[in-house]
Amino acid sequence: MIKTRIGNKKDIDGILSLQERNLYKNLGQKELKNGFVTTPFTSLQIEEIFKQNGIFVAENEDHTIIAYAFAANWEYFKQWEIFNVMVSRFPELSFNNKKITVKNSFQYGPVCIDKRYRGKGVLHLIFEEMRIEFLKKYPISITFINKVNVISEKAHTKKLGWTIIDAFEFNNNNYIGLAFDMKKSVLK
Repeated sequence: MIKTRIGNKKDIDGILSLQERNLYKNLGQKELKNGFVTTPFTSLQIEEIFKQNGIFVAENEDHTIIAYAFAANWEYFKQWEIFNVMVSRFPELSFNNKKITVKNSFQYGPVCIDKRYRGKGVLHLIFEEMRIEFLKKYPISITFINKVNVISEKAHTKKLGWTIIDAFEFNNNNYIGLAFDMKKSVLK
């Protein structure tokens, strides 16, 4: 049985191991078609996100981390330039007739699911765990997806119901910006 929860310090090694196996730079062309993560996190960066209850994990019956999802305020994510680019675009963006700001939104992602567990409902479970926690502070979630990561785009737009609100270029890559109404449960 798969269990989801807010992550803690004991999960760092499992998170880093899963990240390493799914990091863009570590995958071949064929593997990239099955999805990947772009942003690598260090142990210290993971420890810092714990302060916001901002990492969510799914574990199997052996207590092995099979998925993780990050979520945090924009202050945390400003250490990576791509997030500063996203925030700079906020004055031009809105979602559900609301202007997007650093006060009413947060960054969701990356999310990573072990390839053996993809397509088995883990995304919905871990996302709902995150949604319930972050709805306490934010009505809107924002994320980005590299346009070549078609599997992630489909998972988020078709399965979870995210809305594409933006498109931008960064470091010679094309991205889409997406938004999600945090009041909307993804579990049926």
